[in-house]
Amino acid sequence: MSDIQQKLLNKSAVIGVVGLGYVGLPLSIAFAEAGFKVVGFDMDSHKADAVNAGKSYIGDISSQRLEKVTGNKRLRAFASQEHLEEVDAICVCVPTPLTKTKEPDLSYVTRECEELSRHLQRGQLVVMESTTYPGTTREVILPILESSGYKAGTDFYLAYSPERIDPGNKKYTVKNTPKLVAGINDESTRLAELLYRQVADNVIPLSSPEVAELTKIFENVFRIVNIALVNELTILCRKMGIDVWEVIDAAATKPFGFMRFQPGPGVGGHCIPLDPYYLASKAKEYDFHTRFIELAAEINENMPYNITTWIMEALSSRGKSLSSARVLVLGVAYKKDVGDTRESPSLKLIRLLRQRGAEVSYNDPYVPKITVDGKTLTSVKLTDARLAATHCLVIATDHSDYDYPDIVAKSSLVFDTRGVTKTLTAANIIRL
Repeated sequence: MSDIQQKLLNKSAVIGVVGLGYVGLPLSIAFAEAGFKVVGFDMDSHKADAVNAGKSYIGDISSQRLEKVTGNKRLRAFASQEHLEEVDAICVCVPTPLTKTKEPDLSYVTRECEELSRHLQRGQLVVMESTTYPGTTREVILPILESSGYKAGTDFYLAYSPERIDPGNKKYTVKNTPKLVAGINDESTRLAELLYRQVADNVIPLSSPEVAELTKIFENVFRIVNIALVNELTILCRKMGIDVWEVIDAAATKPFGFMRFQPGPGVGGHCIPLDPYYLASKAKEYDFHTRFIELAAEINENMPYNITTWIMEALSSRGKSLSSARVLVLGVAYKKDVGDTRESPSLKLIRLLRQRGAEVSYNDPYVPKITVDGKTLTSVKLTDARLAATHCLVIATDHSDYDYPDIVAKSSLVFDTRGVTKTLTAANIIRL
């Protein structure tokens, strides 16, 4: 039995988590609550300080829950990574964004792996959780780590286990969401499986990191393609004068062969808008173009442009020009009941409305400030006077906090991109 295996079994292993965001912080707490000592790392010193103070900056994690594991010293956080040498297993949860030209940006991954290679110890297990294209673990991460002089699979162990965190989802957590693992050799897979069995009910080993990497991409591409399908149907329904929400509700009565997806202003978050481009980039190495998937991404990315045009038409039909209109956007987070604005279509919508001359303000109970085109906007209060003075109110994110009947009653024109007003009958409502 290897040293790390024995430590994992008796919970004496020290777990390191790099990146304390929406993925890394819940994972750190899960290991700490399971009885392990956890060392968290984040280059943002404010996050590290907040963790150590027991103050959560993520909606899914209460400060009380965080305080329990920091108060008993199960979880410590640092901005520097010298303490990497103290840990037995390292979970890497760093961002994998896109460049301005929509190419994969692995700079966070490569920088972190270079840092790891400087601190790597014999017998350590390294697991990458960040979403990326098939081949990253073996072709990018492995050579950097082996530059330490250690050999993967014998001196240290390397695996990939895609994160499946869904911000704001209270039903599925680290514990009850099945965890996929795949190492660069059998021993790496076995150790990664043992690691995650300490915090997850169901751990599923796969044959290779490439399979695990592509599975994660496929999960998200599945969503983006189906969202694009219903968004395209929405555009057609508007031309035909058919209520797309009634069509979706009607189709959803079928108990088999149909899965409900909702139209909206586009897609956002840390994975779904990015993954098609990660896959497309890799596919080009094989002289293959993912046309269907790239078209789906294009359809979703065009939705804020379509919505801007429809708002312009709605105002024009009421004798008002968008260039002189006051527009209030409800919700700038990429999904309901979270404060995450990464890749949020609401931000693009605000930018487009402002470019066309509209005076745009926003309200979001989860996002106090945003920056659009270099200008900082602050969430405004939803007073009766503000609603009355607004020429068009746009429901861009369907937060549960909003009293939609009251908002509709006090607004002159409401453009609903999320279908939250579909049970309301009022002449001032326009829906996708």
